[in-house]
Amino acid sequence: MIIIYHHKNKVKEILDLESNTTISVVTESIVETMFLLSDLHTNKFIIWCNYELKTNLNVAILNTVFHHNLIMASYAVSDVVFNSKIGYVEQSVFINVKNNVRFSTWFMSTNVGGINSSVLNKYKDLRNYKSFKLFLNVIAKQGIQKGLICSSEPKLLINKNQKTANDLSEKVTLKELFSFVKSSYKTRWLFLLFFNLVVYEKIFPIVSFVSSFFIKLKIQKLLSFDDIKVQSIKEEIKKEAFSVDVLIPTLGREKYLKDVLLDLNKQTFLPEKVIIIEQNPDTTAVSSLDYLKDKWNFEIDHTFIHQLGACNARNIGLSKVNSNFVFFADDDIRFKNDVLEESFKEFNQFQSEAIVFSCLQKGQNPEFLTTTLATTFGSGTSLVKSSFVKKCSFKTEHELGYGEDADFGMQLRNLGVTILSVPTIQLLHLKAPVGGFRHKPILAWECDQPKPSPTIMAHHFKHYTKQQLLGYKTNLFIKFYRSKSQLIKNPITYFYSMKKRWNLSVNWAQKLLKNEV
Repeated sequence: MIIIYHHKNKVKEILDLESNTTISVVTESIVETMFLLSDLHTNKFIIWCNYELKTNLNVAILNTVFHHNLIMASYAVSDVVFNSKIGYVEQSVFINVKNNVRFSTWFMSTNVGGINSSVLNKYKDLRNYKSFKLFLNVIAKQGIQKGLICSSEPKLLINKNQKTANDLSEKVTLKELFSFVKSSYKTRWLFLLFFNLVVYEKIFPIVSFVSSFFIKLKIQKLLSFDDIKVQSIKEEIKKEAFSVDVLIPTLGREKYLKDVLLDLNKQTFLPEKVIIIEQNPDTTAVSSLDYLKDKWNFEIDHTFIHQLGACNARNIGLSKVNSNFVFFADDDIRFKNDVLEESFKEFNQFQSEAIVFSCLQKGQNPEFLTTTLATTFGSGTSLVKSSFVKKCSFKTEHELGYGEDADFGMQLRNLGVTILSVPTIQLLHLKAPVGGFRHKPILAWECDQPKPSPTIMAHHFKHYTKQQLLGYKTNLFIKFYRSKSQLIKNPITYFYSMKKRWNLSVNWAQKLLKNEV
């Protein structure tokens, strides 16, 4: 590893960590220095660190943090890594960063961080960047979509103090923000950003807005990391330690569930236990899963309940988990006999804590075949380390509604879990025409017609920044106005109608979060 110490983004000192020797400084430009070093040292991690944090750099942990070639990580000693106003543009899971745990994000700080030289060499077109913070964030923003595993990592620094944090706080100007949006998003987001700033913050950044159209930031359109080998140097998971419990809530899908069990029965890596939570609202009914008494290659733990709700069912199932991993499975999927074995290989290759499988209907194909940071979580298509699952639950405010998958995924991320989307491990989703919740439940707020659903609003309250929530509001108002199901054509009447429905959703969501519904 090579460490570049910089002061006010100018190179001050370069250290080759392996030989413990200094390297001559050729140029003060830290961006140019990084490229010069990456040209000379292939497949080495290049670490940057503010000189004032030199004694805080946790050198002993660097190999643990950067344990495979496609990792890019940094840490900001202040709370602000990037301008919070980016939330008006992006409502993804990467924005509301938790600074006390490793958190998946494309926000990159100039305070301390690192990237592999083989990755950096893919960005040679960015060599003339003058802003180091924009340079780092453009790399991460573009790379995260192609398989670069980016995160905020607090372990990079030790003995942090508030004085240091205040001295090294980073700020992205409005001009830089608009330039970044121009380089990383479709043009329409420039107009939405400008609109949101005028409406919600009462500022009129016309100069920054207009000038962004004349600033050309390089976009790596043909970016690919396919030629970069990925293999974690962390200790491998032993086969005997890869024990899996499968959790399946089910309702009225006897035939489909049996097929799932048959697929599990043929696995080259067998699960330890299959936990089935069967629901039937009829209090006089008995279980219809007679085949559970047959001989299977794993233990079956079957619970029959009369309370409807996937959140409740999964929470009951989670209390029965004993293995090291949990496979959250739907009751109407099919899969090959090597799904668990391939998952085992994936965990050892990337050393993440959770993976989300590709779950497509017949005839569909994945858009890409590269493992990336997951933007979603599937409570019927994921495999997660049990030690983290045990600290989470499916929240009642989402019961019989929407958002429980996304909420559970955010709970995991907030614990420091890296969730990967693995499109090469595929499940077939049959979308069973029977069973499930075929009769739509009557919800307490149905007559009020809130928009969006209060269960979705509850999720946003918990996991969105203020700017993300307001940006979502603007997008919702615009998109729904163009919807065919929307009958109000007068824009003024529509606005006041939607404002009322939005406020109703806010009120119901607050009640849900307080368990008052």
